[in-house]
Amino acid sequence: MTLDTLDRQIINTLQSGFPLCDEPYAELAAGLGVDEQTLLQRLQRLLDERVLTRFGPLYRADRLGGAFSLVAMKVPEDKFEHVAEIVNRFPEVAHNYQREHAFNMWFVLATDSRERVDEVNREIEKRCGLPVYNMPKLKEYFIHLDLKVDEPDGSS
Repeated sequence: MTLDTLDRQIINTLQSGFPLCDEPYAELAAGLGVDEQTLLQRLQRLLDERVLTRFGPLYRADRLGGAFSLVAMKVPEDKFEHVAEIVNRFPEVAHNYQREHAFNMWFVLATDSRERVDEVNREIEKRCGLPVYNMPKLKEYFIHLDLKVDEPDGSS
């Protein structure tokens, strides 16, 4: 899929926050110089084409009484896609990414309890036939990360 200027503006804008108001999509659309329907159609297309794999809030599960944890796995390269499909079927998996390291699969679990983190990890191990390495948060750090999408000529 080729991203045009509006697609890039939508992606870049949404990384910096979402308005908390009665009509957030209308407010976002106005800031982008389009109507609300155009914005909604573009968002849906970006999701359908898997340019965006997820669009939604990130909750601090621990502050809501739940739990979350960083999890790593060592997945044989020839099984990586299959294992990723299994892992990504769990609704508790917030995101999953590949790294160039012995621990090449990393994902975050967000659950309603610490016990559920352990249950999901055991189920992933069972379904994948591979060990899961759970790394619960010991200390929290906050960083702001935007992954800006530049125009093809390199301009923002």
